[in-house]
Amino acid sequence: MNQTFQVTGMTCNHCVGAVTEAVKSVDPQAEVKIDLPSGKVEVQSQQDRGAIARAIEEEGYKVAA
Repeated sequence: MNQTFQVTGMTCNHCVGAVTEAVKSVDPQAEVKIDLPSGKVEVQSQQDRGAIARAIEEEGYKVAA
């Protein structure tokens, strides 16, 4: 299932890595594509959207509702 998140607070490649690792902590098989300038995070995963959003927020980033 393709899920799209709007994430604020990402400013560099370190942020991209942190968000990717956060998603993969919920679903190691997830495919993650991040567009840094727009803050758009696309995730291919069968896992619960809320669980993925919480993992990203635990890294210190804001996920728009």
